[in-house]
Order: sequence, then structure tokens, then C-alpha cells
Amino acid sequence: MPPVQPMLAKPAAAIPPGMQYEAKWDGFRALVFRDGAEIELGSRTGKPLTRYFPELVAALLEQLPKRCVLDGEIVVVRGDRLDFDALLERIHPADSRVRHLAEVTPAALIAFDLLALGDDSLLATPQRERREALTRALHGVRDPVFVAPVTDDVEVARGWFEQFEGAGLDGVIAKPPDLPYRPGERVMVKVKHERTADCVVAGLRPHKSGPVVGSLLLGLYDDAGRLQHVGVCASFPMRRRRELMDELEPLRMPDVAGHPWQEWASAEAQAAGRLPGGPSRWTGKKDLSWTPLRPERVVEVAYDHMQGDRFRHTAQFRRWRPDREPESCTYAQLEEPVRYDLARVLGGG
Repeated sequence: MPPVQPMLAKPAAAIPPGMQYEAKWDGFRALVFRDGAEIELGSRTGKPLTRYFPELVAALLEQLPKRCVLDGEIVVVRGDRLDFDALLERIHPADSRVRHLAEVTPAALIAFDLLALGDDSLLATPQRERREALTRALHGVRDPVFVAPVTDDVEVARGWFEQFEGAGLDGVIAKPPDLPYRPGERVMVKVKHERTADCVVAGLRPHKSGPVVGSLLLGLYDDAGRLQHVGVCASFPMRRRRELMDELEPLRMPDVAGHPWQEWASAEAQAAGRLPGGPSRWTGKKDLSWTPLRPERVVEVAYDHMQGDRFRHTAQFRRWRPDREPESCTYAQLEEPVRYDLARVLGGG
């Protein structure tokens, strides 16, 4: 019965040998519970997702075994790749908007584990056997329900790591073949792409614990010479957070007047959701206020991949770049992965 925490993965720098390998999907992790006419979709944190994906619920009722629990990823496909921006838009409070988006940006489920079938719990069953049971239970499913491709060949997994990024996927998951399903534990391995970029530090957000740096707000210049917000850099030790606050104090501005992002204080910009202090349907009332800094300092950060014109995940601090001028930090430095048809991934090709 829900909620059940999903099994998690810890990062690694290289794909380990002797595992069972799957692509790492870029969507919403979801546990699917079916009991007869009832379907529940639970997020990684236990929040219910069911009401946001009515078209997916209908497909799951039609195609899944009568009683089962699946682990998978909810994604939105646009053309030949995944579209995380369109997926984010599906989380909307208005039922009419939910129904409209279900028609124009329908979601799919990529299933990659089976936790229960009929009266049987499979949590103690080894990964390899759970995977075989999943393949049998979902034999014959069709769009928008898919079974994730899997391989035992590390060389094939390395090929996936290089190719599948062009379809919007962000790495490879490795699972020990004898591993039971262990909710909430980081016992799988994830290998993600990492690249570096030189970005302008144009603001900071204070840490929830007090007057130290919580995150740095990063910018890149577009072709028109406008500084665009591309993401944040965070995950500092507490001592470093205090040091950063002192280091950046000379750049602090009394208000946003004259800052490249000064228009973000307007109600229109807040509603657009393209600013550091913008509201989030996931964070609720979490304080997202920010302090403007003069955009004069450059930092090198590591990132995995882009979501449109922004970093998909939180970037990681690498070093200051006093040798770089802020105006030289443009989108042109970013590496573009070779495109790859998502239909080939979903078809196991």
C-alpha cells in the first residue's frame, strides 16, 4: 500500500562492470499502485501525482495487471526527445488546465521494476528475477506504457551513455543483479554526464540556517548581449558558505535597480517563472528571495546537461575564474550532444 519510498542510486564516475544496466530517464520518478479499478501514482517524496495525469491513469487501467506495484518514470515526449519543461507544466492546480495539458502534452510511463504482482511482494526477490517478472507482466504493452530497455553488457551500456543523451536522457543506472528492492536506500549506481562552464555570478540566495550563502545564481550572455539566468550553484560546506558571504560582500547591491535582472521584481516576471525568486508548485511557500550582486565575477561550475537554455540540475562549484571577463561567458561555450531518436531508445534499439 502507498506510500512506498523508491530505491535510490549513488553517483559514480564510471560505469561499473558486472551489473544490469538501464538508461537514466529524465522525468518524474513514480511508483504505480494498481488494485482493480484503483490507480495511485506516488512521487519519489510520497506526494500524490494521480490527478495530474488522467490520460496515463486511463492507459494504466487498460494495460497493467489487475493487482501490481511498479517503479518507473513519468515522461513527456516531444518529437524525438524528452521534454522536461513540458512535464513540469503538467503540475497545475486547475483541473481544467490539467485536462487540457493531458491532450496537448500527454505523458508516458517507462516501467523498470516490479515490486508486487497479485498477492506476492517481490521486494526480497533479486533484481534479475524482478526484471524477468516485469517483462512477462507487461508483455504487449503499448504507447504510452513502455518497459525500459535493459542489458547485462557493460559495453552496450557505455554506448547508451554516449548516444542516449541526444534523446534527452541523462546517464546510465547500474543495478547489482542479486539486489533485492530496498526502499529509500542508495544501493544502485548512477553515472551521469558532467561538463564545465564559466558563468557569471549575478546574485545569491541566503541559506535557511542564517546569514550565509545558500546558493549562487548563475548567468550566461545570449546572442543579444542579455544576461540570462541559467541555474544555481549550491552544496557547500557550512564553513565555505560563510567564506563566500564575505567574499561576495563587495559585490552586493542595495536593490535591483541597475541590475540586469531588475525587471524580475515585476509581477509579470514573477508569473513567467523565469527568475531566481519565482514561485514553485513543488516548493510551495519556500523562501526563494535573492540578493542582487554586481555581475563582475566568473565561476567555473560542473553541470550534467541542459534543459532548454538552463542547467537541468544544480551545478557544482569548481573554482573562481579571475582570468575570465564576465562578457565572455556566453552560451557558445556549451557542448551540444548529438541528437538521437527517442523512439529507438523506447524500442530497445
